[in-house]
Formats: sequence, structure tokens, C-alpha cells
Amino acid sequence: MSRRSSITLSASEQQKLLDTERTVMVSTLGPRGWPHSMPLWYVPRDGEVWIYTYGKSQKVVNLERDPRATLVIETGKEYQELRGVMIEAEAELHRDFETVLELAKNLAVREGDVNPALLDGEHAGVLESQARKRVVIRFAAKRVVSWDHRKLGGKY
Repeated sequence: MSRRSSITLSASEQQKLLDTERTVMVSTLGPRGWPHSMPLWYVPRDGEVWIYTYGKSQKVVNLERDPRATLVIETGKEYQELRGVMIEAEAELHRDFETVLELAKNLAVREGDVNPALLDGEHAGVLESQARKRVVIRFAAKRVVSWDHRKLGGKY
């Protein structure tokens, strides 16, 4: 077995990482051809990464021009603790209000900002106001690379 294959995350390990981490680094191609990388909170849905961002943001402009993006979700401080996934994906932008509002609610609950019981009450107006300026981006994975240095057993 190759060293590379020995540290690959299984599908269930990848899903657990997506479910437990909060931040994804999203890299798109900027207007001058340089990578434009930004950290964002995300919502995992059916093994995919979904984000919520301003409709006029640079990343949205970049994805309208070229839908390709590379995503990295990683955790660990020491080399022997590092684990993560790199996802080469195609972005699908959603601008319809209901889709944007639904993801806004999912994100608010996931990040612990809002009690789910209040989503249709006192927080509804704030989320609706924000959703009018935002878009949702679904990243459809085309290629995934993963790693878990804990599987090296101290042999690096």
C-alpha cells in the first residue's frame, strides 16, 4: 500500500470532517488569473459544501466568469494531527429568495447564532433582509483528495 493511500480518509471519515468543521477555504480564479482565496462558513448537504455570501462579492463575480473552484477544509495544529479534504468543484449559483433564505437559516442554526424555534419569529426579519443581498453557492465535487496524518502512526 502506498503512503498516499494509507492516509486517505474513507467516505464516512470525509463526511464526519465536513459535518464537524466550520470553515472552508474557497479559491476561485480572480480577474487577473491569480487565485482568490477566502475563508467561509458552510453548510454540508448530502456530502456537498454549500455557502452563503454577498451577491456582489469578488468570489461570485469570479464564479460567474469561471465556475471552477478549489475548496480546502483542514484541521489540526501539529503535522501528525493534520487531516482534511481538498475538493475540486464546479459552482452552481442560486439567487432565488427561498433557496437563499433556507440556507441562511441552516447556517444560523449550524453556527449556533439562532435557536431553531426563533427562525420564523424574532430572527426572521433579519435573515430575510440579509438574504435579499446574498446568493447561495453549491459546490459539486469533481475530484476529492483527502489526508489524515494521524494514520501515519508517528512515521513522517
